[in-house]
Amino acid sequence: MNIQERMTAFAMLGAGWVMWFLVGLSVICVAIVIERAFFFWGSRENLSSLKQDLFRFLKERDLQGARARLEASRSFEARIVTAGLNSSEDGADSAEERMAGESSFAKLQMERYLAFLGTVGNNAPFVGLLGTVIGVIRAFQSLEQTAGQVSEGLMSEIGEALVATAIGILVALPAVAFFNLFQRVVKSRLAQADSLGREVLAYLRSKTRLIPRSKIWAQQTTTMMMS
Repeated sequence: MNIQERMTAFAMLGAGWVMWFLVGLSVICVAIVIERAFFFWGSRENLSSLKQDLFRFLKERDLQGARARLEASRSFEARIVTAGLNSSEDGADSAEERMAGESSFAKLQMERYLAFLGTVGNNAPFVGLLGTVIGVIRAFQSLEQTAGQVSEGLMSEIGEALVATAIGILVALPAVAFFNLFQRVVKSRLAQADSLGREVLAYLRSKTRLIPRSKIWAQQTTTMMMS
């Protein structure tokens, strides 16, 4: 049996398994969408309020208060900034590196399972097209068996072929839509974390610049007292 005969025999199994495969993929996608939606909802935060509170604590140079406010938040943004504050004693550069590392880790957590959504969204139409090709092959086989006469079986095979393509598109569209939506959420939250992190870095750098000035003032005061 050559390759053509093997592929024909495979096609004669029908496109039903292709459609059930697409249905299975759609069920998994729905589960991922629900899980990710609860995940992002559970880690949400009023970023405007958080930023105002953080700015107030930093302005008052109250690092303990800033840490307490951030640790009370369930958001990834707060967790990233906390990593920077916890290394504030090592300087702004160290804090920036810590926040960058925590940001990368948070991105991995937020993008979990999204690759599956993107893969299904990109390839489900091709899986449906496979079902269509199988249906067309079976339709030609039916046409050959009926000596070119249009039969009920022929129309059934053509209908099955078109349904496979439709199911592939129906599975792909929401998968792509939710993949883009969640990617947008991830980018937005990382950008918000970066904005909060810059507040911390600005505070640390201003704190570093104040140290030499205080030393100079102390030296000037000592000189005046001696004179």
